[in-house]
Amino acid sequence: MGGRSSEHEISIMSAAAVAEAIDHDKYEPVPFYIDKAGGWHFVEISLDGLRELTDPRIEGMAAGSRRINIADFDEMTDFAFPLLHGPYGEDGTIQGLFEMLGKPYAGCGVVASAISMDKILTKDVWAQTALPIGEFTFTTRYACEDGGGNGIAEEAARIERLISYPIFVKPANMGSSVGVSRVSDHAGLEAAIRTALKYDKRVIAEKNIDGRELEIAITGNGIPEISVIGEILPDGVYYDYDSKYRSSGTKLVIPAVIPDSVKSEIEELAKIAYMSLDGEGFARIDMFYDEEKGRVYLNEMNAIPGFTKYSMFPLLWQEKGVGFSELIDRIIELGYERHYFKNNR
Repeated sequence: MGGRSSEHEISIMSAAAVAEAIDHDKYEPVPFYIDKAGGWHFVEISLDGLRELTDPRIEGMAAGSRRINIADFDEMTDFAFPLLHGPYGEDGTIQGLFEMLGKPYAGCGVVASAISMDKILTKDVWAQTALPIGEFTFTTRYACEDGGGNGIAEEAARIERLISYPIFVKPANMGSSVGVSRVSDHAGLEAAIRTALKYDKRVIAEKNIDGRELEIAITGNGIPEISVIGEILPDGVYYDYDSKYRSSGTKLVIPAVIPDSVKSEIEELAKIAYMSLDGEGFARIDMFYDEEKGRVYLNEMNAIPGFTKYSMFPLLWQEKGVGFSELIDRIIELGYERHYFKNNR
């Protein structure tokens, strides 16, 4: 938990929830904290009841831990359950470390993690698979530099020629709506690009879709299993960081009230989208449903969705009749299944 991304604190909340809900008769959870500089620690304080961003244990995690190295981690564990959201946790980097150690682990592998973390690559793959996505383009830090590149003004003008307002601007590799802006004019677009470039060297620009925000959870390796569909009613123009973690006005509607035909379409799209990215273990697929046009658009896949009390992933499975402890058990079994298959081919 923790990690080097801007979702550091959310990761700790997710890990605390899993450590509390896991079947303690079957597993011994061993919590490891990665600080913002990348240092590894064995956590020596209790995580019980850690459910809020304001919990002082989050800021004091390093002080309540013992510094270790990777060899210590390897020796102390049989199985790794990464709950690191964002870069250096959800993007294939730590999955590659587990592969090198020969350590069974939960969730998607290196390829699926790396591609799904990158919003541009994800949409490229889905477009090649003929799946429905919204209009988008991208720019880079190098293209936005004056001198060697076109400069931000010219890049913003290029984006305007390709996509009509309003436009969403996001870092290509980030989650929890960090660095995301919704803009409606050129000045706002330039500012949004600058904001997004603080978090990543590549930035995606997407045409706004006037649709309902729907999410579906998935578990499985070769054969994906799907949860019920949920809907997010954000307390604001869109589902940003504050709406997710600080607002009491955001509502989660589970199950979403949608026509059966749309429900069937979403379920099928989710399975294909998951398999096209080589999804394994678990993930969450986010979509938009444009009621007026009767169309569904894929938005993104989260390889390590949130496990906090605010998070859709465990709530969607709960509505399907799969409790939190059972869900964790299933994810661990899928991690072992993939590990043993890969090492006994």
